[in-house]
Amino acid sequence: MKSTSSLSLIAGAVALAAVTGFAVLNEPSGGSTAEASTAARLPVERTSLLCPAPGLSDLSETAYTAFTPSGGSGGSTTAGTAELLSSAKDGDAKTDDKSDDKDKKDKGKKGKGDKPVVSLKEPGKPATGEASGADSPALIGTATGRLAPGWTAQQTTTIEAGDGRGLLGISCTTPDTDFWFPAASTAKSREDYVHLTNPDDTAAVADIELYGPDGSLKSDVGEGITVPAGSGVRVLISTLTSKAADDVTVHVTTRTGRVGAAVRTSDDKTGSDWLTASAEPAGTLVLPGVPADATSVRLVAFAPGDDDADLGLKLLGKSGAVTPAGHEELHVKSHMTAGMDLKDITRGEAGSLMLVPSEKSRATPVVAALRVVRGKGDEQEVAYIPATGPVGARATVADNRSKGSVLSLTAPGAAATVKVTASAGSGGGTPVSKTYKIAAGTTTAVTPPVPTGLKGTYALTVETQSGGPVHAARTLTEKVNGIQMFTVQTLPDDRGTVEVPTARQDLSVLDD
Repeated sequence: MKSTSSLSLIAGAVALAAVTGFAVLNEPSGGSTAEASTAARLPVERTSLLCPAPGLSDLSETAYTAFTPSGGSGGSTTAGTAELLSSAKDGDAKTDDKSDDKDKKDKGKKGKGDKPVVSLKEPGKPATGEASGADSPALIGTATGRLAPGWTAQQTTTIEAGDGRGLLGISCTTPDTDFWFPAASTAKSREDYVHLTNPDDTAAVADIELYGPDGSLKSDVGEGITVPAGSGVRVLISTLTSKAADDVTVHVTTRTGRVGAAVRTSDDKTGSDWLTASAEPAGTLVLPGVPADATSVRLVAFAPGDDDADLGLKLLGKSGAVTPAGHEELHVKSHMTAGMDLKDITRGEAGSLMLVPSEKSRATPVVAALRVVRGKGDEQEVAYIPATGPVGARATVADNRSKGSVLSLTAPGAAATVKVTASAGSGGGTPVSKTYKIAAGTTTAVTPPVPTGLKGTYALTVETQSGGPVHAARTLTEKVNGIQMFTVQTLPDDRGTVEVPTARQDLSVLDD
């Protein structure tokens, strides 16, 4: 009788894929007892999220909301957990740390009795937490079992006064090894920090590269930055170079380990917000959700490859796609950051910006982000919109309130239909859903549905029902001291499921 160990290997690979989102299935040598056929999608069983340290102001108040959509367990028998825990205390990065790896590991350990800042108990109902002051650390979170597929967390900080004032929102990020941040700055009016958070039990080593309008901003200081285990560090990017530039692209990579990365911007006149990473370099990019009342919009793009990029600009509005007069094209030189002031491009109608190759046969990959300002004079506020991927099967954004949310949905290609579900509230309420049809080449900006009998905050989940890809963003507005503070979060696919090869057993190769 032939060995059936290969069947066990295949089953093990499928189980691994469900946990990690990755598996490779090879045919065993000496004859196959199974062969790969179709691919199935299985729910992930473990997800990590990282929330950066919320700020440097004693006046800050931060709210955390965690959420997992209902119906994402895929039959999981594991109840699971989903918690956001405080990291070791954050600090400024030191590139000359000579301590050994054991010291770095010990420094980053969290106490066994640490109480979670947020602990999610069940899918479909948000859980909340809060922090205050400048000393609040980064949070490191893990979700398992039926709470893992689609798990999301929102960090929303309110700073009422000072240079860093604003409503700072960020969807907590997954750890990775490569990040691009267009629209940062080393100008004298700006104070931009790169926040790095390490979720693992060993130290990570990161490099930060800066690119301005004339190319690379050389600096040895941004190389070999140690991020201790279970900790976060912040780096003031203006200390990495002697050159002041209005438009800077930040590139974060890791030599060892992985990190969560985000840029916290602060401006003397327009306040502060988080800049999250752009979607991976691509020839066509979508930047959804430019508010209708934007008074200033600046596009920043970067071409990381060896070729220059010539981009055509399209504004996708309520009625269709138009080419903005006077802003038809943007030339981006290789390894140089390009900026374009689009002013009040939306002119009272919410829209999304799409970047396409000027020549279809020459699609040079780029990354991009928008710096969006609302208000005038002393009442200006800023937010950032990075290029983002489509909603895909499902995407979620947490921390919506009874008022102040606007959901932008754009279909850059074919028309599409999506279902938007407002979850139960963190303190009570009944979920409601609504279906929206988005015409091809348009943006639909809506006041999203609100749960019946809402108490607390709630989450919005967008699911593609039919048609082409849909890109989405949520604008959250809060009036503080007479100023309409706001923040924008994009909604890329939550990757709550992973494609796993299924095995088709060939019983004819088994001996009796």
